[in-house]
Amino acid sequence: MVRPGFQMRVMRAAKRLQHLQNETLEAIAQGEALHAIMNRLCLRVEAIAPGVTCSVVTVDAQHCLQPLAGPSLPADCAAAISGVPIGPAVGSCGTAIFRGAPVGVSDIATDPLWNGVAQGCLAHGLRACWSSPINARDGRVIGSFAFYYDQPRGPNDLERQIVATCVHLCAIAIEHEEVQSRNLRLAYYDTLTGLPNRVSFNDAIMRATSAPPLDYGLMLIDIDHLKTVNDTMGHAAGDALIAAVGTRIQSVIGEATAFRIGGDEFAVLLPQSTRAVQMRMVAAAIIAAMPAVLDHEGHGIIPSVTIGAALGGEDGHDSVTLRQNADFALYHAKETKRGGYVRFKQGLRTSMTRRLQTRRDVDLALTDGRLVPYYQPVVRIDTNEIVGIEALARMRLPDGRIVSASEFQEAMLDPKVAHRITGQMLGAVATDMAAWQRAGIHFQHVGLNVTSADFEKGDLVQRIVKAMDRAGVAPKHLVIEITERVFMGGRKDGVARTIEALRERGIRVALDDFGTGFASLTHLLDFPVNIIKIDRSFIAAAQSSAKSSVIVEAMVVIANRLGMKIIAEGIETPEQAQWLQVMGCRLGQGYLYAQAMPAGIVSGLIQRFGQKADSETQAQPGPVATAA
Repeated sequence: MVRPGFQMRVMRAAKRLQHLQNETLEAIAQGEALHAIMNRLCLRVEAIAPGVTCSVVTVDAQHCLQPLAGPSLPADCAAAISGVPIGPAVGSCGTAIFRGAPVGVSDIATDPLWNGVAQGCLAHGLRACWSSPINARDGRVIGSFAFYYDQPRGPNDLERQIVATCVHLCAIAIEHEEVQSRNLRLAYYDTLTGLPNRVSFNDAIMRATSAPPLDYGLMLIDIDHLKTVNDTMGHAAGDALIAAVGTRIQSVIGEATAFRIGGDEFAVLLPQSTRAVQMRMVAAAIIAAMPAVLDHEGHGIIPSVTIGAALGGEDGHDSVTLRQNADFALYHAKETKRGGYVRFKQGLRTSMTRRLQTRRDVDLALTDGRLVPYYQPVVRIDTNEIVGIEALARMRLPDGRIVSASEFQEAMLDPKVAHRITGQMLGAVATDMAAWQRAGIHFQHVGLNVTSADFEKGDLVQRIVKAMDRAGVAPKHLVIEITERVFMGGRKDGVARTIEALRERGIRVALDDFGTGFASLTHLLDFPVNIIKIDRSFIAAAQSSAKSSVIVEAMVVIANRLGMKIIAEGIETPEQAQWLQVMGCRLGQGYLYAQAMPAGIVSGLIQRFGQKADSETQAQPGPVATAA
């Protein structure tokens, strides 16, 4: 027979338990901290069930115990299990998590499950422990809920009912915290590198600039040649490179924070960095940490980064200015010091602002179709016959004025702009060639300059063939020109393969500005080209400089012996033309003969002075189009 007093206690306990459940669920919904929710739950349970001490323990990613709540549990009892791996005999909590089932120990002093961890509890008069696993919805055991007693015993029916409710509440609260943490990590951390992401960086730099002192430095770090790795080895290799660079950066910077803020770009905020030398030393350490070979599926990748930096206060007082200036430094480093470090200087802002404006002007001109070819004849020096023409990019301004490429050369440093310019020039040149054919104007060769961006894109051959086919012009009438920088600065084998593919289609290739870039005379053995163009600087200095004269003569002799044609650029006086003829150079171009002119005017010159078809077998091939 159940006593009325006991029934009343059970009813009151059930009512308080219902209130506890509502209170806990409301706290979870309102986003209260997990630790606070669990501590309050323990205190409420201890009030409902006198004589028990309540605790909640979680298990971390390394399968170790981490005390979460236990406001009435002595601190050394919780400390005794903190960081201890779960196992088949790790007290009641660790064992319950390991087994995935409740574990009741009625006498801590004698039970072997408590060997090694019982001392703290016994010292505070805790004699028994009953622990139940907390299960997530996917079946994982994510913690345990425990009752400690001050006498050897197990749970009664009321306590079992309480625990059943509390285990469920704990599971909801802990899983909610996991979801929140996962969402927070997705929002503020990069999944590939584990570093804080752009959102985190924006928050961090705003905080850093919100109040003095501005005692920090900002570095922007760009991975070199990531696109090449993605294109040649696949995106999995690119991801491995990104992850490795992120790890190496963080390993070098110590207590500073690294962020991944873009596909191939990282940022570093250096606290208490007030001197440029401090940033330079950190940058040097980051660069030095990169060259170790990264192995990816048996392939070696050598990471490399380029760094631009700005110093808080000295280089900018607000986040926008500081980031812009660090960006300017990074852009300048990528153009002039790839794989190195550049700190912002005041002149960079002016030059980069001018460059950005130039790029906008060129973008608009491309959209409006105002990038047009002008043509400069290439002649036989001995007969003054036109044997080819070189196409030069010109931009027509909105007011009708025509400007040369030297005025928008900076815009071409942007690969996208350079690629678009080549495309528009190619289409216009092919159209002009088709018009000359329809008019019966006999021309031999028209040249077109291409850039590194055209080779990196990988579609140069297809673009040329498509444009020539669309215009109905044979590819043999086109000469493609590259500079030494293009050949030596990119993937040499890729450039060489593209050149060979062009030559197989009858398109000749010229090496422009020879002698001013990376190459030497010995490199001519590696360049698969048909034509060499001697830079105008040698022609201008040759008659007054014995060294320049010797170099030009050597170029002519070597090119002739290698079966390559040679063209002298920048001929301005009859004396230069006569001297070149004596040296054995038969082709040239320059203001002595004609400046660049529109298609309609150059077509008339070709009709009057062009080499006749029956003389072509004696002529060397014509020149090249350049954007200079």
